[in-house]
Amino acid sequence: MLLNSKGKHRRPSKAARIATLAGVTGAAVAVPLMGATNASAASVETWDAVAQCESGGNWSINTGNGYYGGLQFSQSSWAAAGGTQYASRADLASKDQQIATAEKLLDMQGPGAWACAGAGGLTNDGVDPGVNPGGSGQSESKPEQAQPERQAEQPTTRSEQREAPKAESKKTVTTPTGDKVKKGDGEYRVKAGDTLSKIAQKEDVKGGWSKLFKLNDDIVEDANLIFPGQQLHLK
Repeated sequence: MLLNSKGKHRRPSKAARIATLAGVTGAAVAVPLMGATNASAASVETWDAVAQCESGGNWSINTGNGYYGGLQFSQSSWAAAGGTQYASRADLASKDQQIATAEKLLDMQGPGAWACAGAGGLTNDGVDPGVNPGGSGQSESKPEQAQPERQAEQPTTRSEQREAPKAESKKTVTTPTGDKVKKGDGEYRVKAGDTLSKIAQKEDVKGGWSKLFKLNDDIVEDANLIFPGQQLHLK
């Protein structure tokens, strides 16, 4: 979380305090003053790491705790570093705009302005992040808006893929050799070790195994060959 000037900031330099006060009424006066003395910069990867620690990498977060955006700017720090030229609050600005503003705050106050500076490896490494903050305005065009269409298509496709094997499995039984035979819809389910003779005797089928074979000749092709899982009619 970005440390603020009311106890949560580390003690800022005299120049930084001037910039923070000036930022409330006009950040454009304060920011150039700081930029002229110290060219601090960090890579986009470094800012991403800081944002991951500060906000879970959510650049548009606003939880109502007084800190905004991926780098958790306080409102006074956002104004002091010139962020209001892009949006009224950090969470309404784009990632590039937030990084550009963070670069100015880094120049003003150093890595200590962020509680997650250590976790993100934030230093004045002089690496130009190469961001393009563009003009002023809110960052509200988010690529996530295209996702609902893709998400709506995926369940349909997966559902169709699941339904086909289910429909087939209801009608067939896989033999030990991997072949598929008709399953049937009778009241008796064949178990391992069963034969037509055993079933006819156990279930008291009048006419014996031959009757049982005739009752199920639509699924049993060979009277000597039935398979576990097949369902035979007994009458």
